[in-house]
Amino acid sequence: MRRISTAAAFLALLLLSNCAPGSDLEPIANYAPDHYHLGTGDRVRVITFGESQLTGEFPIDDQGGIAMPLLGNVKAAGLTTNALEQRIAAMLKEQKLIPDASVSVSVAEYRPIFVLGEVAKPGQYPYQPGMTMLTAVAVAGGFTYRGVEDYADDIRTVDGKVLEGKITPQSFIAPGDVIKIYLRRF
Repeated sequence: MRRISTAAAFLALLLLSNCAPGSDLEPIANYAPDHYHLGTGDRVRVITFGESQLTGEFPIDDQGGIAMPLLGNVKAAGLTTNALEQRIAAMLKEQKLIPDASVSVSVAEYRPIFVLGEVAKPGQYPYQPGMTMLTAVAVAGGFTYRGVEDYADDIRTVDGKVLEGKITPQSFIAPGDVIKIYLRRF
């Protein structure tokens, strides 16, 4: 009789472990922080050597562009900072404004991340390059005593598509990610 109750308890535990929230999510594709692509909500710093009117910080609008003096709307979303430098220099040359423009672009401010669920202070936080799930949770005050610490739900927008999947504490996160820390069932 004791063997049957032990087997039943083991089977019940096995079934409950498969009912853990988010355990059925597929892992989300790894994010490579060294290949950052600009997106809506980022703010870029553009420096055009010797041209103060073409130098400044510009937000990327909801259409994916930056409004630059003399050039108008310049598409920036989806590009790397190097590609945006080349695009601005080419536009200045095409419009015969500056034939040999020297342009530098850097990210002044990244899109925020959002950490929800079982953390001490859920909310919106500034993204820092190289952030992992664990550092995002640390910024949000750490896990609550009820939080699942082994994985989390991550919602990420890639090329206009919304993806959802599971990440681990060592997974890199991307700007704009929404991370949900689950509530432990037992």
